[in-house]
Amino acid sequence: MVYVTGDLHGDLDRLSARAAKALKKGDTLVVCGDFGFLWEGGAAEQKTLQKLGSKKYRILFVDGCHENYELLDRYPVSQMFGGQVQLISGGLVHLLRGEVYTIEEKTIFAMGGGVCTDQADRMATGHWSPRELPSGEEYARARENLEKHSHIVDYVITHDCSSAMRHFIGADDAESTELQTFLDEVTPLLHFKKWFFGLYHLDKNLPPRHRAIFQDIVPLP
Repeated sequence: MVYVTGDLHGDLDRLSARAAKALKKGDTLVVCGDFGFLWEGGAAEQKTLQKLGSKKYRILFVDGCHENYELLDRYPVSQMFGGQVQLISGGLVHLLRGEVYTIEEKTIFAMGGGVCTDQADRMATGHWSPRELPSGEEYARARENLEKHSHIVDYVITHDCSSAMRHFIGADDAESTELQTFLDEVTPLLHFKKWFFGLYHLDKNLPPRHRAIFQDIVPLP
């Protein structure tokens, strides 16, 4: 079974909660960005990553806007689930931007990245990176992969959402980012069952086919 949850921000307690304990051997948990367990790169952090990678279920994540991209870049790119990934440790895997994967017979379009609301503070402390937003190459890869699949996928997993959906949840107090504009572009082309996004720390079903997710852990229908 494939499950989805929202931003973890390096909080191990989230994976000790009752809902997480219900995951069984062979299950898959997909995190909608801001994974947060790759941050300082020290020995203690490596031990935590090994612990996460040895769980009875796999943990897959798209990147968000609170990640250490320099650390992520150290991991080599491999092939898994029909697309490019980075193997972090054991069953812990980073799903790359713009890829389409087949996981437990479900096709999933993954698109990480986003703009953090505390960008000014993070720039001052040196924890901000322009890599928060996808590059032109990553947008091109996304378009190419979606075209290969005739824009038909079962599920969409992103960190941010389209500007239209941002307006729907009342989070449109800033100009649209390049990523949101891209998601606006592909939304009418996509055929999908459900779209999950995590940036807004909100657990809310948005009929008919979107789901803002944070602390909930929900199975893919």
